Formats: sequence, C-alpha cells, structure tokens
Amino acid sequence: MRLKFRDELFESSILRIIALIVYLPAMMTLGGCKSAVSEFSGDNSFQFLEKQCSFGPRNPGSEGYKSCRNYLIETLGDFADTVLTQSFQVIVDKDSFDLVNIIARFQQESNHHILLGAHWDTRPWADKDLNPELRQDPILGANDGASGVAVLLELARLFHKSAPPIAVTIVFFDGEDLGKEGEPKSYARGSSYFAENLPFPTPENAIILDMVGDIDLNIPIERNSYRQNPELVKALWKQAETLRLPAFKNWLGYAVYDDHVPLWEKARIPAVDIIDFEYPNRSVNYWHTHRDVPENCSPASLGQVGILLAHYIYNLETND
Repeated sequence: MRLKFRDELFESSILRIIALIVYLPAMMTLGGCKSAVSEFSGDNSFQFLEKQCSFGPRNPGSEGYKSCRNYLIETLGDFADTVLTQSFQVIVDKDSFDLVNIIARFQQESNHHILLGAHWDTRPWADKDLNPELRQDPILGANDGASGVAVLLELARLFHKSAPPIAVTIVFFDGEDLGKEGEPKSYARGSSYFAENLPFPTPENAIILDMVGDIDLNIPIERNSYRQNPELVKALWKQAETLRLPAFKNWLGYAVYDDHVPLWEKARIPAVDIIDFEYPNRSVNYWHTHRDVPENCSPASLGQVGILLAHYIYNLETND
C-alpha cells in the first residue's frame, strides 16, 4: 500500500526514516563494484536540489532562472571535459522566451555514447494548486525540475573523479514546463530543439530523469519508454531489483509525454524516462503546485536513482 501523509513535520520525518531503511540494503550490495559507484551520495544530490531551490522559481526570464543558469554552467565547468550551450527562442501566448540547453560531455573519445538528461526549468504557473488565487504564480519546482538535475550533478562529480567507461553526455533541457494542459507537444521545448539540432553524433541510448525526488518514491515503467527502448528498460529495472531498490516497480505505469519522446521522434535516440508521475492522492499531489518544495523530497529517493545509474554506467563493457 502507498503511504498517505500530510505536511506535518512528524509525518515527513517518519517517511524519511522509512526511505532510508529501504535504501540501505542497496548500498550493502555494492561491495564488489568500482569505488565510484558506491560513492554516489543522495545527501550530495539533495544539497544540489536545495541549491537550485535557493534561487527561487527558475521559470524562463526570472531572476532565479538567470542565477541558476549561471550556477549550472559554472558547476558543470568544474566537472566536465567540455561544457557547451544551445540557445533558442520559443513563443508562448505571444510572449518570446530566450532559452538555453546546458550540455556537459565526458570521455568524448569513446566509440560508445549515452545521454543523460533532465529539465532544469520550472513551471511558470501553479495551475494545479488547490488555491485558485495562487495558480498564476511560478512554482519552486523542487521535485519537478531540481530533482533530476540534482542526481545528474552528483553523477557529473563522480565522472570527474573517475572517468566512465563510455562517452557520457549530460543535457539540462530548458523549456520543458512551458506547455499547456491538453497540448503535449507544447511541452519539452528544449529536447525538441536539441533533437533537431544535434551538436554531435547521435547517442546510442538516452535516460531522462524527471520527478525523482518525491519522499514516497514509486517508479513504474513508463509506457513510451518501453515502446522506444525495451532492452534498456529491462536492463535498468532488472538491475534495480538486483540492487534491492524498492522505488522501482516492475510493471507498466502511465504513458508520459516528457523529454524522452522528442529525442526518439525527431532524432531516433531510443530513450527511457525514469519518472514518478503518480502521487498517492489529491491531498499530497504536489505536481504543478506550491507544495513542490524540498521538504517533500528525500535524499534517499535521489540516492536510489543515482545508485542505479552509477552502477549501470560504470559496469558497461565496451570493445573500445
């Protein structure tokens, strides 16, 4: 059964303890892996999440957006072999936005190449908030925005310390959350632009992270992912089972239009979306509301996702 909870500090603390308890067995299975895998830190990831949120909402054009953009570029510059940006414009309801995808590359000389991505922008409107008076205000986006970026920043730190066995590109996509409900292709602007303007040869696979910090994390198999890349889905969820990562559920969930869809449709990059899109009930539905804050996220949840990706990538075998 899924846990139901409100915002009281006591209930939040209990859920954090439960998440940590179920997370520890995964850490205990990593003794034979390379040291970089076991060094992935959910606590570090959570600090990266909090840092993003310290800038406030990061909706395009805001001061928080500009500050976070500079922070991400600077931080990746400390970790990556190469950092580049893709600037582009989109128009939403006659308003023009200057957007930027932020790209970091590692081990570029390898003949094998995987892309890891997450969107770094946040929703300009809290259109799902229970308070109608607040629905036009931008959200903080701790889970929907900062969580995927936080995991990838921690992975970037590991890649800098211990080079991955293949080429890895991390992309922070912009403009994912500028869309209108009922119009799926009005979302994922950054990944659409990226897929139409690839700045390097096509990666063999891609893994997208979105909404992976929820304190009550449950990640079923997203249906579009299984259609696009069933082999990678099976490999990841099997590895999660081996590592005893309880957030990963081995059944089909929703089909979600996220950054992985344009990657496949426009560039034929077979991509998998790791996403927890379902909240237990309306009372704890933080998606596109002002309740999407760090207090409702968990280092242990970020840790489960990061440990899986670190284990998967560092144990890839190549013929380079």
